[in-house]
Amino acid sequence: MADNKLINPNWAKHGYIQVYTGDGKGKTTASLGLAMRALGRSWKVLIIMFTKGGDDYGELNSFRNLSVEISKNLTIVQAGLDRIVYSSNKTDDDEKEIKKGWELAKKAIKNDEYNLIILDEANIAIDLGFIKLDDMLNVLKNKPEDMEIVLTGRNAHPKIIEIAHLVSEIKPVKHYWDTGVVARKGIEY
Repeated sequence: MADNKLINPNWAKHGYIQVYTGDGKGKTTASLGLAMRALGRSWKVLIIMFTKGGDDYGELNSFRNLSVEISKNLTIVQAGLDRIVYSSNKTDDDEKEIKKGWELAKKAIKNDEYNLIILDEANIAIDLGFIKLDDMLNVLKNKPEDMEIVLTGRNAHPKIIEIAHLVSEIKPVKHYWDTGVVARKGIEY
């Protein structure tokens, strides 16, 4: 028999913190699948794509073509330049874009404007020092009770993992990139 102390009678109304991390492919893809599921239930969804600018993403094309009924509940913000950011090439312009996105995210969380907020590549933004770890922890610990928040990206900080309710680590077992296959439209972007 289950211990009743462990059962939350309001589980369906509680929002959790989810983390998708690891070196494998599929972290953003998993979070966007969750966004589609939530939109299908008329949830208000905010997706902030840290370190990702530009217009050549298949998922953005798909989201742009959603029905009017569904798209009215979706907001997507790109908080990055049109390039991949590493510790070796980060710039002040990268920092400015990411901080702008983070300020928007903090406001949306504080004002309880969405049911689901996806902070895509937030783990990378923290790892690169663009978002302060303590600031993220404070925001997550004080989020509205029923808001679901997802952080994606490699190198999730142990303190983020500690406060999260769900953590999925995506590990590469085998990848065709290792044989020289380059990123393909419709699959990787």
